[in-house]
Amino acid sequence: MKTILKKISIVMMVAATTASFSAQKIDAKAKTILDAIATSYKSKDNVYFKFVYGTGTGKKVTKTEPGIFYSAKDLYKLKIMGTEQIFDGNKIYSISDEDKEITVAKPTGSEQMFSPLTYIEQYKKGYNVKYAGKVTVNGVSCDYIKLTPVKNNGIKEVNLFVNSAKKQIVKVEQFSNDNAVSVIAINNYKENQKLSSTMFTFNKDQYKNYFVTEL
Repeated sequence: MKTILKKISIVMMVAATTASFSAQKIDAKAKTILDAIATSYKSKDNVYFKFVYGTGTGKKVTKTEPGIFYSAKDLYKLKIMGTEQIFDGNKIYSISDEDKEITVAKPTGSEQMFSPLTYIEQYKKGYNVKYAGKVTVNGVSCDYIKLTPVKNNGIKEVNLFVNSAKKQIVKVEQFSNDNAVSVIAINNYKENQKLSSTMFTFNKDQYKNYFVTEL
């Protein structure tokens, strides 16, 4: 459980570093697209989508897992492989039904947060950004934006595929220096839904037989 959540978090964070920003090369067209999508996401009361998380080596994905994601501003709930992660604005609760285990942690400066904004604002943190043209992904016409780190951070490149017309992310590909590939394909967007008031609340009474670890 912890491994899969950690891997997803890493690709969502696109391995942020403290690289020197002065050496960055940011394509104006790519910046305009990403900033427009970021503004759109921030304007929503909440967002929901399904996704498929894939891993493999080289450029071949050999394993996939489906998941779902809810967010309301900074709050979120992530579900994948029978596990759940909740951020209530204060703490992150990682819940494993299989292990009957809950890990509770405070976010830190290095904490990996699962959010669409993580993708589209990452270019500000030490990546060269290039607009690479139009491509079709899963039947959707997308703008293809390539990110490469200014300094070595273990990541070779990150490819973003975005639906600029709807201001939504469609797919993210991350290629690492160790030849690993991680892919998140996003679909079935829903916005500004009427969510339960307890959607992002952790209720310990529901997990009386679980082992809880506070970090």
